Amino acid sequence: MGYGITFAPLVPLYVLWGAVALAVVLALLLVFVRSRGAAIRALALAMMVLALANPSFTREDRDPLSSVVAVVVDKSPSQGFGDRLKQTEEARAQLAERLGRINGLDVRFVEAGEADGETDGTRLFSALNATLADVPPDRVAGAILLTDGRVHDIPAEVAALGFNAPVHALITGRRDERDRRVVLVTTPRFGIVGQSQTIVYRVEDQGARPSPAEVTIRRDGEVLDRRTVTPGTTVNAQIQIPHAGQNIVEIEAAPIENELTTVNNRAVVSIDGVRDKLRVLLVSGEPHAGERTWRNLLKSDASVDLVHFTILRPPEKQDGTPINELSLIAFPTRELFQQKIKEFNLIIFDRYARQGVLPIIYFDNIARYVQEGGAVLVAAGPDYASPTSIWRTPLEQILPAEPSGRTVEAPFIAGLTEAGKRHPVTRGLAGSETSPPHWSHWFRLVDTRAENGTTIMDGPDNKPLLVLSREGEGRVGLLLSDHIWLWARGYEGGGPHLDLMRRLSHWLMKQPDLEEEALRLIVRGRDLLIERQTMADTVSDVTLTLPSGATRTVQLAAGEPGLWRASVRANELGLWRATDGKLNALVNVGPANPREFAEVTSTTDTLAPFTNATGGDARRITDNAGNVTLPRIAGLRSGDTFRGEDWIGLKMRDASVVRGIGVLPMFAGLLGLLLLVGALAATWAREGR
Repeated sequence: MGYGITFAPLVPLYVLWGAVALAVVLALLLVFVRSRGAAIRALALAMMVLALANPSFTREDRDPLSSVVAVVVDKSPSQGFGDRLKQTEEARAQLAERLGRINGLDVRFVEAGEADGETDGTRLFSALNATLADVPPDRVAGAILLTDGRVHDIPAEVAALGFNAPVHALITGRRDERDRRVVLVTTPRFGIVGQSQTIVYRVEDQGARPSPAEVTIRRDGEVLDRRTVTPGTTVNAQIQIPHAGQNIVEIEAAPIENELTTVNNRAVVSIDGVRDKLRVLLVSGEPHAGERTWRNLLKSDASVDLVHFTILRPPEKQDGTPINELSLIAFPTRELFQQKIKEFNLIIFDRYARQGVLPIIYFDNIARYVQEGGAVLVAAGPDYASPTSIWRTPLEQILPAEPSGRTVEAPFIAGLTEAGKRHPVTRGLAGSETSPPHWSHWFRLVDTRAENGTTIMDGPDNKPLLVLSREGEGRVGLLLSDHIWLWARGYEGGGPHLDLMRRLSHWLMKQPDLEEEALRLIVRGRDLLIERQTMADTVSDVTLTLPSGATRTVQLAAGEPGLWRASVRANELGLWRATDGKLNALVNVGPANPREFAEVTSTTDTLAPFTNATGGDARRITDNAGNVTLPRIAGLRSGDTFRGEDWIGLKMRDASVVRGIGVLPMFAGLLGLLLLVGALAATWAREGR
């Protein structure tokens, strides 16, 4: 309860101050002339002026408010190292008991820093601000952070807290913690496929005498190099970029004895491979209606460097025109098929037959080119069934289907085989969802016997139409009709020629997205999609390894033909791994090397400058044996320092809330009348003596 006096003037302030001045002047004159009863008259004048000011006695009924302290408990992944979680829970219980003894203290516990797959680093002050958002600054007694000291959102200024009270940090972990980590100095973001990039790194030992470290470098899970390095010394690593898309490079150092954790012994670099140019050689055996279909497709792809030759005048064609009068460009067979053949990613034979242009020895070169990793596509027409078919060359050893010598000349609609419904080249082609597919007719098919490879499209009587094969390190495609141009021209509505031709050519050039057997990890928002591409009827369960090292087994569910999927919550930042025993997949969630795992040894140094500036303290709560010992907690009403050798303090507040107000005017009613009349009566009485 509080008492006071308030004023509510009955006249404007300038009138009131004028009355005060007049009363003071009159009182001074009375004193100066030594008038009888000057003091009583001056008192009467004061009472009149006071009546104009209209004073009132007030009484406030107040209820005291409790002071608020926030206890932020660090639940970040780094708190899981060693015995920190056990220490944290023990300290939390002791804090709750000790703070509960302090009268007038409202204790708020909040957990922060849990892994969510989005937040990089431990953010305790954000949680502190959210906890005290509804508390006026004059009620905040302070804050206590229960953490390992690795906090990544410490304000630059104390004023950013929004309250004037001590902040204390109680540090878990032990003084003698040891850790080894890999620090990335320079990392490339992109790299040209087929070229190398340089990664600069160093190994650091904390809490232990530096000793030589064995470092293993992997790319997409494959070991590239092992070497011994000296901690503290920068090292260069040359990394070859073998394919387009993500190339994940891991640099892992062997652990040291009694190391706190090995999670930061590995650093990850994601390099996006960019193809300079895909070189394609297109050889058309003769001009025909569909010749420009392949040319237009390949020329429209900015990533393709196309070399196209059409045989207009084969050697057997003689019309008497002198050679020096011909304007045709000679076919540089030796340069293309002997000297520079390995520079091409794909060779396409479009309705090509043996015409004496290419000597037999060059077909040997082409077959060897495929066995060593090259790709050949044969877009066949009647030429493939003729006696001059390129089947009757050394290409026989790599081509997947033998011609019977017949050509089917009848309308038919191409269809997908069971394998074709699962194969990434033909799966989900527009129009294939119906039976027969909603495509235009073709009118010619080369009859063959498929001896090896996979038939993914067929024609009448289930005859092979599109056959794919792997030969050695390379790939071969065989399209047994030259009527795909009907789709391109929109005949009867056409068909998905662009998708089919693009997928086919990119599969031949080993595009990773078109592999028949593949395991992929795809980040979608806060979820991690596990996708298994296969030609088989069943798939094995996938073992998923989290960035923290924990593992879980995931069962996949069938989706589209040839695709099996599952989704899990991506609640940790860093490198995720998946394996089904045969295939492996890697993906990085968030930053490649999260700050949470960059430095993991507990420390008071990070928070000490800030807590000291607030009058608080940063101290460890464990002794050398790992026993938890908390300091005494005292509530103080004033002071600038809230710490001592064995105690920490909180700033207790005197905040209260008004429940009711009583007002008694001094010059209202009978009381005011008596005061004024009494003052005048005293003046008259003095005059009458």
